[in-house]
Amino acid sequence: MTAQVFVLYFAQSAQLTGVKEEGGVAIPTPISSQDLWQVLVQRHPRLCELQGQVVLAVRHQYVAIGDQAVTLGDGDEVAVVPPLSGG
Repeated sequence: MTAQVFVLYFAQSAQLTGVKEEGGVAIPTPISSQDLWQVLVQRHPRLCELQGQVVLAVRHQYVAIGDQAVTLGDGDEVAVVPPLSGG
């Protein structure tokens, strides 16, 4: 099964991808958060610069990148949140 999701890119991830958002991204579901990250890196290879530094937010809930299973539905929102600098 595949879900069509809306992906938001914040801060450095937006700079690396050149986009702040994209819709209609086909993601197999269920999927691990690690595999979800890999799908996004395949779409935007420069994201690999953030490997180990980002968290994902799925439906406004933070998800650590790892073996955690993520179930997505059509229209769900996935955000790529890199480390934010203070100041």
